[in-house]
Amino acid sequence: MPSSTPLPTVRRRRLGTELRRLREHADLSATEAGVLLGATQSRISNIEAGRYGVSADRVRALARNYDCSDQTLIDALAAMTGDRKRGWWEEYRESLPAGLIDLAELEHHAVALRVAQVINVPGLLQTTDYARAIFREAVPGLLPHEIEYRVSHRIKRQAVLHRDKPPTYTAIIHEAALRMEFGGVDVTKDQLNHLATMSERDNVRITVIPFGGTSFPSSGHGVDYLHGPVPQLDTVVLDIAHGGAQIDASAKLEKYRLVLDRMASVALPPAASRDFIHRIAREI
Repeated sequence: MPSSTPLPTVRRRRLGTELRRLREHADLSATEAGVLLGATQSRISNIEAGRYGVSADRVRALARNYDCSDQTLIDALAAMTGDRKRGWWEEYRESLPAGLIDLAELEHHAVALRVAQVINVPGLLQTTDYARAIFREAVPGLLPHEIEYRVSHRIKRQAVLHRDKPPTYTAIIHEAALRMEFGGVDVTKDQLNHLATMSERDNVRITVIPFGGTSFPSSGHGVDYLHGPVPQLDTVVLDIAHGGAQIDASAKLEKYRLVLDRMASVALPPAASRDFIHRIAREI
């Protein structure tokens, strides 16, 4: 019989990961950390695994015990304890892969979003028909109701761009993604027109890498870079065949910042990109 205990959210897991990193940087074992806090080793381990919630005061106490002097980071970690409510994405928990649930939660809490796509239009910019066409190409194939669950989830994710005080959203899209006719010509035209319209929003910046441009570092998979309140809390999600792979190690975050910077450097400016998108829509 499955456990009734809800799975830890990605936000709670990340808080635990960062507390573990602080502890390890202080060269303390979980047992030693527990003694300093007046708790057991298992309590520390469960907090770090995201299985137990932790208060802001306790986060600050742990940071003091770990000799962390980065007050901005400490404040950001303490703030991660405040929101205990489950988000809208939890209603999909039993129906969709965990990576999709995590991505929606990460987007909800991000202060800025930066994405790069070579084959598909980014998910937060997709129309309903285009998203449905993408999911119909899944391998192994999805049943009709599974496709609709994924489409519904994807469209709900897009609300993050339309809320009050939305995050800034920067998308780098290769021309190949604009010319792939997922769903046919009519669906593609609608998608391109929607993309151009979204590019006019104040919080959205869309740039295009045209064919024939300078080479850039990319393996072809999508990259979502989600900025946290401090750089240590950034997250990269890679859109790969077996699901979304999350990356939060500092060296790898730096690598993907450089990858996105290189891609941005060879893309057309936003206004020229918008004109380029309109031209492709007329051509197809």
